[in-house]
Amino acid sequence: MSAETEDSDDDLRERITNFLRRNFPQIQMHGGSAAIQEIDREEGTVTIQLGGACSGCGISPMTIQAIKTRMTKEIPEIETVHANTGMGGNEGMAGGDHGGPSFPGESRGGDVKSDEGPEAPF
Repeated sequence: MSAETEDSDDDLRERITNFLRRNFPQIQMHGGSAAIQEIDREEGTVTIQLGGACSGCGISPMTIQAIKTRMTKEIPEIETVHANTGMGGNEGMAGGDHGGPSFPGESRGGDVKSDEGPEAPF
């Protein structure tokens, strides 16, 4: 990897981190955390792990949907956001679906007309 690529990857990582801090301060205020697990610049994907109080929180699916919707709009390099709370293992993580719960906005097939999901309460 060239120094220029590393710099642009570091810049993208910093912009994603700042996005999460700026748009979702309630995650940390409520005892949760959001960590970048993986960034694939070529694919335009990022994997976010919500932890702490987010694991088991009833509004985590809405938080995840809000992150997915807003991040792809605000950070042009990101086309797809994989995010999960780690409940029950590694559902939603890069590498495939392991039969875990589905979140608003994620499709498992069938006749789905919209993937917007519910509005987040914030």
